[in-house]
Amino acid sequence: MEYSYIVVFVLSFISLFMMRKVAKKVGLVDKPNARKHHQGVIPLVGGISVFFAFAIAALLFLPVDLTLLLYLGCGLILLAVGVIDDYLDISFKIRLVVQAGIALAIISVGGHSLDNLGYLMGSETLQLSPFIGGVVTVVAFIGAINAFNMVDGIDGLLGGLASVTFTAMGYVFYLNGNHELALFCGLLVAAMLPYIMLNLGLPFGRRFKVFMGDAGSVFIGFTVVWLLVRGTQEADIVAFKPVTALWLIAIPLMDMATIMIRRVRKGQSPFKPDREHLHHICQRIGLSSRMTLVVICLLAMNCAAIGIWSEMVGIKESTMFIAFLAMFGGYFMMINHIWRITAVVKRLFGIHTIHEA
Repeated sequence: MEYSYIVVFVLSFISLFMMRKVAKKVGLVDKPNARKHHQGVIPLVGGISVFFAFAIAALLFLPVDLTLLLYLGCGLILLAVGVIDDYLDISFKIRLVVQAGIALAIISVGGHSLDNLGYLMGSETLQLSPFIGGVVTVVAFIGAINAFNMVDGIDGLLGGLASVTFTAMGYVFYLNGNHELALFCGLLVAAMLPYIMLNLGLPFGRRFKVFMGDAGSVFIGFTVVWLLVRGTQEADIVAFKPVTALWLIAIPLMDMATIMIRRVRKGQSPFKPDREHLHHICQRIGLSSRMTLVVICLLAMNCAAIGIWSEMVGIKESTMFIAFLAMFGGYFMMINHIWRITAVVKRLFGIHTIHEA
C-alpha cells in the first residue's frame, strides 16, 4: 500500500494550491495583528486541504464502515465550524457546544468512550460508570481539540507536533498488528507533509505560504483523541495503555493546562488568546522560530518515546502516571519562573539581548 501515501501526498499538494486561490478571493485569510506578527495575508486552507485529501484516501484505501463514516462526518462538521470561525471569529462558547456535541455523537453512535483508565492507582483497574465515563470522554475531546488548537502559533509547530503523535501511534498500532489504524496514521502524516512544507516556505518561498487555520487544528485535535480513545478502550484494538496516551500528547497537553491555569489565576478567561505559550516564551528568550520548532518537536518526540518504551518494557501504569504528574509539575514550575531562570542563564553565559518574535 506504499502508493497510497503517494496518492494522498499528491492530493494534498494539489488541494493546497487550488484552495489557496479560492481563499484569497473569498477573504479566508489571516491578517497580521497584535498577536500575529507574520507579513501579509496568508490563506487559511491547510486544514481544508488536509481533511479532503485524507478523506478521499481513507475512502479509497481503508475499510469503509460505520466507524470511519462517523469519524469523517464528525470531522467534516468540526472543519465547517472551524472555517466559519476562521472567517467570522465566532464565540468560543459556540465552539465548545459543537465540540461537546461531536463527543456525544462519538459516544452514543460510535460507542467509543473512556470507561477504563487502567491501573493508574495501583493493582486495581480504574473502571468508570457509563455516566462518569461519558463526562470524562467529553472533557477529553474538548481538551485535546483545544490543546492542538493552542499550539498553532509558529510555522510548522502544529504539523510537527501532530506528525510526532500520529507517527508514534501508528508505530504502536503496527507493533500490535493493527495495520489498518497504522495505515490510517500514516495517511494522515502524508496528507500533512505538503502543508508543513508550504507553511515553512518550502520549496517555493513565502509567496505560497499557507496556514492551517482553526479548521485544521480542531480537526487534528479531534483525530488525535479519537485514535487515543480507540487505541486504549476497544477490546479488539487495545494497542497501548491509557496512561501512555498522556505521554503521546504530553507537550500540547501540558502547554494548554499551564496556560489555562495561569489565565485563571490572573482572573482572565482560560480561552482568552495571548502570547504566553511555550513557543512564545522560547522566542522571547532568544530562540529563532525554526530553533523553537526543533526544540519543541524534540521534546515531544522524547515524551512519545518514553511512553512507547514504557509500553514495550512493561513499566507499571501507576509509575508512569506518577512520572507524568512529576514532569508536568516540573514543567509548570519552570514556566512560571521562566524569566528568573533565563535571567540566571543570561548572566552565566553573558547573553545581553532577547529577541522578540
